[in-house]
Amino acid sequence: MGVDRSAIVESESLEQEIEGLDALDVPIVEPERRLKVFWRGAWPKLAAVGFVLAVWQVIVWIGWRPSYVLPAPARVFAEIGELMGTAKFWSAVATTMQRAAAGFGLAVLIGTALGVAVSRSRTLRRAFGSFITGLQSMPSIAWFPFAILVFKLSESAILFVVVLGASPSIANGLINGIDHIPPLLLRAGRVLGARGLASLRHVVLPAALPGYVAGLKQGWAFSWRSLMAGELLVIIESRPALGSQLQFARELSDAPALIALMIVILVIGVLIDGLVFAAIEGRIRRRRGLVDVDA
Repeated sequence: MGVDRSAIVESESLEQEIEGLDALDVPIVEPERRLKVFWRGAWPKLAAVGFVLAVWQVIVWIGWRPSYVLPAPARVFAEIGELMGTAKFWSAVATTMQRAAAGFGLAVLIGTALGVAVSRSRTLRRAFGSFITGLQSMPSIAWFPFAILVFKLSESAILFVVVLGASPSIANGLINGIDHIPPLLLRAGRVLGARGLASLRHVVLPAALPGYVAGLKQGWAFSWRSLMAGELLVIIESRPALGSQLQFARELSDAPALIALMIVILVIGVLIDGLVFAAIEGRIRRRRGLVDVDA
């Protein structure tokens, strides 16, 4: 039985024309849709910022505290502009972000390995399950006297507490995600030949991804808080950081610089959450059909 090659050529030509038309449509529709989506997500945040600034300004006008204690928003934002024009500020930001990346990266490795081990072994879960939760609930600041005693006033002391602050949240997030995998999915994986490490890689971890990402997000929050506490307590002269600059502003009673640095720390935390974790969560939800692709 012969094959009609002309029909195949016509079909391929039609598909190419359709793809060409789709490609022509993208530049016209896509920018407008992206702008609409961006504005829909941005305006509530801008409104919230405007509301906070308005309340702040009203409190300043009322005179609840003297201006040298609670300066006006304009004075604080002018201070932020001055800080951003100095090399010392950017050096402090770089030091803080390097510490955050190192501490959180190490916490991800430890927390992931611990979460997988505990979730796959009933004995380890009975032995360490409640211990991990206890570590997660323990304030990071409580670890610093011990960290300073062991590591002195050094980078290692800060890194030690950052890792301890973030690892339990990451481990618990992964354990929780694995616990909520439908058993039918695991059985289907075994039927298809996914066992041992193959099952962990291709079935367990992908299915537990939402819980794991939630644990990563919470772990980042704990690591950022731990890092700021560490930089307030462990000041290394050769390495200026945002936390140490905050402490110096407090000692000098420099309220504009103090509040300016607090805003910078807040903005960095919000940006990491919005640009990294929110994007990952949105991608996972879209791929699983939990939200509209165009939303």
